Amino acid sequence: MSKESSNVAVMDKPVEVPQKTAVIENESESVTDITNSNITHFDSYVLTHSQKNFLTFKRVADFGISLIALIIFAVPFLIIAVIQKIISPKEPVFFNQIRVGRHCQPFKLTKFRSMKSSAPHDCPTKDFNEGEQYITKWGRFLRDSSIDELPQLFQVLTGKMSLIGPRPLIPQEESVHKMREQAGVYQLRPGMTGWAQVNGRDLVEDEEKVKFDHEYLKKIGLKMDIKILCMTFKKVATKADIEEGTVLDDKVKINK
Repeated sequence: MSKESSNVAVMDKPVEVPQKTAVIENESESVTDITNSNITHFDSYVLTHSQKNFLTFKRVADFGISLIALIIFAVPFLIIAVIQKIISPKEPVFFNQIRVGRHCQPFKLTKFRSMKSSAPHDCPTKDFNEGEQYITKWGRFLRDSSIDELPQLFQVLTGKMSLIGPRPLIPQEESVHKMREQAGVYQLRPGMTGWAQVNGRDLVEDEEKVKFDHEYLKKIGLKMDIKILCMTFKKVATKADIEEGTVLDDKVKINK
């Protein structure tokens, strides 16, 4: 999971895989190409006809399930929003952040805000130095229970995300984007949960994460998705594999 930032406008311009580091402030901007000789190279995989048919079925299921879930969670969402405002009246209830989606398309991801506005900017949460100092007590509950992720049901409903798929990254995670593109991972919509998340979540290194993404791409199907869904419930219930970060680059910006 990445840190929290301010609201951004949504555009539909594809994000290019970077060559130089670039900070994206909104979805109308793109990232330049990465060149990094130290990253692992993956063989590209092209989805089969039957897998493409499954993705069509999966999109219909995503729409139906997310719509029902949003109706069921409407009142709980309202209660959470009220609690958020009581605890932190000056903070937004939600935080919106640019992530990279299917076909390298940028989109706005939404979560319940769980961090202070002083949290580092444009940096994955796992790279924070003493990340706990930025998380509010209420935010800790939201994160441990994964309730903070539920607003992403709106992105599932609109087709920007899927319930299950590779987790969407911020544009600044350049080496991972390069490996994902080589592996063909961006043929898929990003998911609220995925194969890498149930096999280590925050504890999985970037290269290993892409290996799991690549494996999911090759094995994608109803059986695989059901397996991931069951494992997700177990991980959430046991609060397993959560790490808020230990290292922070001195050049990381601080969001004031």
